[in-house]
Amino acid sequence: MINNVVLVGRLTRDPELRYTNNNVANVAFTLAVNRTFTNQQGQREADFINIVIWRKSAEVLSQYAKKGMLLGIVGRIQTRNYENQQGQRVYVTEVVADNFQLLESRKISEQRVNNQSSFNGEQNSQMNSLSSNSEQANQNLPFSEFSNKNNANLFGDASIDISDDDLPF
Repeated sequence: MINNVVLVGRLTRDPELRYTNNNVANVAFTLAVNRTFTNQQGQREADFINIVIWRKSAEVLSQYAKKGMLLGIVGRIQTRNYENQQGQRVYVTEVVADNFQLLESRKISEQRVNNQSSFNGEQNSQMNSLSSNSEQANQNLPFSEFSNKNNANLFGDASIDISDDDLPF
């Protein structure tokens, strides 16, 4: 049998490190993974996948990863169940991560968050000034980072310097 999952997505919030009664570190978080296609409105949707990571990997993840960071996960799907306070059986499906990789530096992540915040503020002020013209206002509704109508660079001006020795081929 094969149960292997590979995901690349963004953290939806800062990871919170917790410990079990036996002092085993763990972090449960949600990863937003974009779908490869757009919906009927031309917007890209995302799946929000619950992930749990254990022991030393959990401690390292909680120390270095922050909300919005691009993260690669390798793990397996696990289904568990429990009985809630109302006596109902609840089933939970999640990815148990065996390994993770930060796919962008903290500096680039912070630049992206700052650029996106200022860009969203600029969009909101433009939308307010255009509210008298409903046709123009409809063209400036909030949109995903993949339908950037103002050609603003949401990811900053960071360039990646990779030597030939770092390439896997």
